[in-house]
Amino acid sequence: MILRHVTIDCADPYKLASFWSAVTGWPLSAEDEVDDDETLLTAPEPLPGFLFIRVPEGKTVKNRIHFDWMPTERTRDEEVERLFTVGATLYEDHRTADGRGWVTLLDPEGNEFCVERSTSERSKAEQAGA
Repeated sequence: MILRHVTIDCADPYKLASFWSAVTGWPLSAEDEVDDDETLLTAPEPLPGFLFIRVPEGKTVKNRIHFDWMPTERTRDEEVERLFTVGATLYEDHRTADGRGWVTLLDPEGNEFCVERSTSERSKAEQAGA
């Protein structure tokens, strides 16, 4: 079995997909337009795409599932700052004085997601014995 899409209910599929495109660098499907009820964010193989679908009801409670992202080109803190510039907001900050931890952010429709330490930060910590 192959996971083809992760489907995300939302109020404005194109707007939310555009936010996630800025987060991931993945392109929107060329077939989708601003007023469509569905917008596909195309992930690189073999990852599933994100399919945003318009629904009438808004988000009312904490997500039961969310994404944990690990930066590849920036540190965790640099990535968090970049995500603020594309529209994310802070939900909870779980960073610790020793450099561990993560940050929980919200996308423009209030869906939670986390940013963890980067691969290089993890490697440096392992080498230092932290």
